[in-house]
Amino acid sequence: MQSAILFMTMVFASNWNVDSANAKIGFSVKGPFGTVNGTFTGLQATVKFDPADLAGSSVAASIDASTVSSGIGMRNHHLKSEEEWLNTAKYPRISYKSTKIEKTGAGFKAVGDLTIKGVSKPVDIPFTFTPNGGAGVFKGEFSFKRLDFNLGKPGGTVGDVISITLEVPAKK
Repeated sequence: MQSAILFMTMVFASNWNVDSANAKIGFSVKGPFGTVNGTFTGLQATVKFDPADLAGSSVAASIDASTVSSGIGMRNHHLKSEEEWLNTAKYPRISYKSTKIEKTGAGFKAVGDLTIKGVSKPVDIPFTFTPNGGAGVFKGEFSFKRLDFNLGKPGGTVGDVISITLEVPAKK
């Protein structure tokens, strides 16, 4: 009986419930008058993570694209409604699905596909995990080329690279 309980604990120990209300998803991109910073909310995620079982670890996550907020209402409206940018009516979610999780010198790396506006591209997300008993925080940063996902037009005053920061609390 004890071995069955131990096995069940090991199997379920890597399933993490993301605290969506307290998750922080930020973005930054060079704009015409300096760096534009903003946020997204509406995180939905399935996280299976165990540093001792990276082969069994995975992440599938998405955010509500219409929650984009740059602090300027007209810019937010432009980012949401235009075909040139997020077009949230047609593409309501931005998603990521890992194909594997690897150990790195500074923590871990999720290898997978980012999907924006129906375009999927391989993107690695370096991250750290800080455990605290039955809870913990995942933190990561990554960048991608906006034109790879048909965001904006070539050239102009918007930078070519969008940087993303993640801070996601979770509980077992």
